[in-house]
Formats: sequence, structure tokens, C-alpha cells
Amino acid sequence: MDETPLRRRLGMDDARQAVGEQERPRAAGTFDEYGHATRTAAAERNPGVRSVVRELLETAVFILLVFLIVRGVVQNFKIEGQSMEPNLHSGQYILVNKIVYFHFDLHAPLRLLPGNAGLAPRMIYPISTPQRGDVVVFEYPRDFSKDYIKRVIALPGETVEIRDGRVYVNGVLVDEPYLQGTPTTCRLEDACARGPVTVQPGTVFVMGDNRANSSDSREWNELPLDRVIGKAWVSYWPQEYWGVIDTPSYAAVP
Repeated sequence: MDETPLRRRLGMDDARQAVGEQERPRAAGTFDEYGHATRTAAAERNPGVRSVVRELLETAVFILLVFLIVRGVVQNFKIEGQSMEPNLHSGQYILVNKIVYFHFDLHAPLRLLPGNAGLAPRMIYPISTPQRGDVVVFEYPRDFSKDYIKRVIALPGETVEIRDGRVYVNGVLVDEPYLQGTPTTCRLEDACARGPVTVQPGTVFVMGDNRANSSDSREWNELPLDRVIGKAWVSYWPQEYWGVIDTPSYAAVP
């Protein structure tokens, strides 16, 4: 006589075991009977976390790109010293337009070719070169780590002469109302004290508005154009000096 329990003969124990195996929850990070990783509740939440992290990274990269682009077009500058008094003051903050003097060397790629290493630069200014009356920020020619701010007085090929406290360009008196009557002089050791000075190609002659207290082209000769950072554009601090920095109009110089 078969002594196997009736439940086992009827298959009830196998059914209960199968049901128990199906209902038993798997622990987080476990594998199924085929060795495949199972998805847990924490894993299901990860896509949302990864999405937030990705958006944060994309935003950070976007902000960085915008900063670099803006930095390449406009740069802030703090004036230090009295060389531009009475028009610009020490401690005043301004924005410098860098794109207006954007330039490139047309011969730079050609110098990479054999035999062209000594090819002279040919600078191209698609927008504009510094013009007379522009207030420019530049790297000090005697120390490139320092930035100076001065006004452009004469352009390449022109002659500058200082006599009787006034400035003449190509023999024509330059009207400078922004000086408010302050005379312009040269020290005995300056080149301008010995007669007219001719502005060399690729340079400009600059001076501070405070002629009695300014280190400028009278002292260290012309300013190379490739050292010009940009044009003084807007004053934004202190509040009482807020506004666009004007460029004066001059009578035509022959």
C-alpha cells in the first residue's frame, strides 16, 4: 500500500512550494535563477538622479561658454592712478570693448610653410583700428603684466609736435577741450622735446589727459597696436560716473 501522504500524491505540496517561490521578494542587488541582475527600486530611481546631474552639468558648461564668449568681447577694468583726470578717476570701473579692435595676421598661416618663416606680419582689422581721441586700455610696453589707459593722439605715419603747451599733428593744432586748459609739455630727456616725432607703422601715439602726471608716449615712445586690449566703452561704477565714455570729434588732420 502506498504510504505517500495524500497531499503529495495530489501534488498540493509542489504547488505550494511553487507559489512560495514566486511570491518571495528578492533582496536588492540579487540575481535571478539564470544569473541575470534584477532591477531594484533604488535602481529605478537612478535615471531621475542621472537626469538631474546631466542637466546641472549642461547648465554649468553653458554658463562657462557664455562667460568665455563675453570675456572675449567685453572686459571690466579698474582705473588706478590720476593719469586720465579730470575725465576718468582712480578707482573708477569701466567696461572695455575688445571686439572693436579685433585683428588677425593674414600671413600667419603662410609662415608655417617652408621658407616663409621670415614673412612680415600683415595685420587685418575687420572692424576698426584705434582712432584719434579713442581712450584705449593696453599692455604697458615696458611691463606686459600691467595695463594702462590713455588717449590716442596720433596715428601711424603722422607727426606729433608739442610746442607752447599745445599739441600739433601734421602741423595742425589739435583742439583738446577735455584737457580743460591744462598745457602739454615734454621733459628734456623725452624725444618730443627735440622736435616733431613721426609715428611708426603699426603704432599709435598716446597720452593721458592729465598731461602733468602721465607716463605715456612722450616718455616711452609709440604704443604698438598689438598691445592694445580694447576701447574704453562704458563707466559703470561709482554710480555718479555711469555712462558711455565719449570719443571727441576733431577737425580733419591733413
